[in-house]
Amino acid sequence: MKKIKNISLFSFFLFLLTYTSCSEEEFLEEINPNAITTETFWATEKNFNAALTTVYGALQFQSISGGSLQYDYVRGDIAGTESWYRPYAFRNLTYNDGIYYVSDKWNELYVGIFRANQVIEYIQEADDSKFSGNSKLEIEAQARFLRAFFYFEVAHNYGGAVLRTQVSDESLPFSSIEEVTNTVIIPDLEFAQNHLPKSWDASSLGRVTWGSAKSLLGKVYLFNENWQMASDMFEEVINSGIYALTPKIMDNFTDENEFNSESIFEVAYSAELNPGASGDAVDDSPTESGAEASTIASAIGQLSFGGYNTVLPSYYLHELFWYDEIDPTNPINNSGNLQSKRMNASIVPLNGEGLYYGLKINQRPGWGFGQSAYVKKYTNWYHLSAEDSNNRSGINFRHIRLADVYLMYAETLIKNTGDYSNAIIYIDKVRKRAGVKTIQKYLDENSNTFPQLHVSAQVHGVHPMVSPTSETIMTHLQRVERPLELCFEGHRWKDLVRWGIVDKVFSELREDEIWRENNLDLLQLNNNGIAPLFIRERVRPDFFLAAQNYTSSQHDYLPIPSSEVQTNNQLNK
Repeated sequence: MKKIKNISLFSFFLFLLTYTSCSEEEFLEEINPNAITTETFWATEKNFNAALTTVYGALQFQSISGGSLQYDYVRGDIAGTESWYRPYAFRNLTYNDGIYYVSDKWNELYVGIFRANQVIEYIQEADDSKFSGNSKLEIEAQARFLRAFFYFEVAHNYGGAVLRTQVSDESLPFSSIEEVTNTVIIPDLEFAQNHLPKSWDASSLGRVTWGSAKSLLGKVYLFNENWQMASDMFEEVINSGIYALTPKIMDNFTDENEFNSESIFEVAYSAELNPGASGDAVDDSPTESGAEASTIASAIGQLSFGGYNTVLPSYYLHELFWYDEIDPTNPINNSGNLQSKRMNASIVPLNGEGLYYGLKINQRPGWGFGQSAYVKKYTNWYHLSAEDSNNRSGINFRHIRLADVYLMYAETLIKNTGDYSNAIIYIDKVRKRAGVKTIQKYLDENSNTFPQLHVSAQVHGVHPMVSPTSETIMTHLQRVERPLELCFEGHRWKDLVRWGIVDKVFSELREDEIWRENNLDLLQLNNNGIAPLFIRERVRPDFFLAAQNYTSSQHDYLPIPSSEVQTNNQLNK
């Protein structure tokens, strides 16, 4: 099933939220004895589940799992945009505390937190006899997982959070990442891992599980550089036998095999429900019909096929995919493909393989003015002739999948004990599924060396060969494996920030741009361009301003929205 909503109860509960937030003076003094009150609503398992559904509903907000993630995508090294698109300010790091996405993301995350707080607070007083089996603990565990996730997103997008853990909390001071993590995120996830089931029945697909909690807790420890605890969490998930990489990586980015064996934390979307009078992709008010679509496909899909292509793969990412060398001995490549399976699932270059929205790739315009590739991941290229005219997509969004856990686990092995040999094993599991040469195969074929694929061969002429060490394998994880496997899944900027390499990456990629700008004739921009990128007409300057403007203290995290600064008189106390 695509959703877990009960629309009537969902709508009623949203009304109840509004009702309970208003003062008594706003209502007539005459009381309807048949009306449902706060006290009577928070009394049954059915109503708590209805309330919990609204917490899940907040995951569908576009800044959390949908179309507004485009503003995150362009902040790192995997994507650029054009000056006429709204994400341009984020690509160049010229946004401020009043810009749309800065406030939208904050507000949407705190809606989720408020809803979770209501469930958590009221369930403490609920009568145990009104709940069947373990349902009371399971409801609280789900709400606490979701609150932890929302707070993780606030903390690592804004450099901390206002810690609102009770329904009545309003003006409170800003807390550090460390305080938020230790006060709310870790305790909530520990509770969740202890009380969530390992799986749900088919009628409850989309609910978080033990594996969701373990994986997110491992990620929290990873970001805290608590390598042993992170490693332990990931190892439990890996060894549980619950999860497995899907044979086809594409199964993680379509609407055809959702909640599959690789999925650990997935947000359900549907393009089938009526959007209601407002036309919003996600209708989240009592007067609407409960539509729950994502707008990401239209935002990043190619302009020639009904999208806006506001996010464009960087030359760096495109070149990484080009040199993601297939292994002809891997049975996954029996179809005769010359490009990796994850390239075909993630981006479309001019010389890509297969059909694109049902046509040959170069059959429609859009391959000039510096555009070397477009984003495929999370678009509807595989089954539609164009993106939906109402900007609606039903492809679920995966926040955590097993491939990510493998790569995070590999990182903990390196950072904790320097065990790069076992780290290679887990990196190679991901590479093998993609149909590309494993690191071990490179080592076997090249006198125990492997290529530094993040170094541009177009610019520098060759990929330097290096021996495997903790440092070189970690660099491969940072600069090659994670961007190739996880591009456009919402991880990249947080990764670059936690590793402290934003400045280094931007500087290197700006140097590559300068080389291309100085070698226009060699690149044959006025003709058809040359392999591997086939750039035409101009070099897109993705890192020109970003490299100049970046300052860690100013840009690692988004500013606190001006609306919060103006209304929260305790913020800086």
